[in-house]
Amino acid sequence: MNKINYQKELDKLIDNLEERVPTLLLHSCCAPCSSYTLEYLAQFFDITVYYYNPNISPLAEFNKRLAEQQRLIDAMPTPHRVKLVAGEYDYSEFLDIARGYEHCPEGGDRCHRCYRLRLEKTAKMAKEQGFDYFCTTLSISPLKDSQVINRLGYQVAEEYSVNWLPSDFKKKEGYKRSIELSREYDLYRQNFCGCAFSKEVGERE
Repeated sequence: MNKINYQKELDKLIDNLEERVPTLLLHSCCAPCSSYTLEYLAQFFDITVYYYNPNISPLAEFNKRLAEQQRLIDAMPTPHRVKLVAGEYDYSEFLDIARGYEHCPEGGDRCHRCYRLRLEKTAKMAKEQGFDYFCTTLSISPLKDSQVINRLGYQVAEEYSVNWLPSDFKKKEGYKRSIELSREYDLYRQNFCGCAFSKEVGERE
């Protein structure tokens, strides 16, 4: 199967935007991953960041990342004011979709189910609140497959009748820029994705 360059897809979409600034509900997993994404997308969209991550544990880790997300939004200058919505934290939502997939390798089917959980919740909110597009910061990570993320994004978009914004934010040295911005804003950078399974992997490496 030929891989799709989702950065080029995003470039084409941006080039065809009309004068009105469209609204975007952007799911974010953490401040570092959102840093470059916000710097880039805020030039073209009116962004609301949706911090919905029931996979993160423990609760103290969830709250620490949420606080860093708010701190970054408050500190980073953008053409349009970025807003933040904190999703409800219910770890059981993650455990439900992870059941039976506990021993999957990192980046495998358990992670794909977790992506879908968060994308589906974002799409639902985007539809209910009338956003023009929804998207996620997840594709900025070199450890996450943008082909899978975008395929799921399009599937969920069709289910909820809302527009998916294609992306591969690691392109154009986006990941490198996120590291630079993390240093600039002294952001907390964790060494695991968020769930207990990824934390165990991170502690072994």
